[in-house]
Amino acid sequence: MIGDDIVIKIIEMKGGGVRIGIEAPQDKKIYRQEIYDRITQENKEALQWNLTDLDALSENLIVEKKK
Repeated sequence: MIGDDIVIKIIEMKGGGVRIGIEAPQDKKIYRQEIYDRITQENKEALQWNLTDLDALSENLIVEKKK
């Protein structure tokens, strides 16, 4: 158990590997470590965008959508 509402279960042990199952409320976000790391890195990169560049990109998308 993790807290009051998350249950971790061992589903299968095979060939030195372990499959787990996670029961949690749908509003909880659960990611494998490598996915979480990628999301974190992408968020950090997104913070580096220049607002002027974002405005220009938005304007280009609006123009393309109208075509």
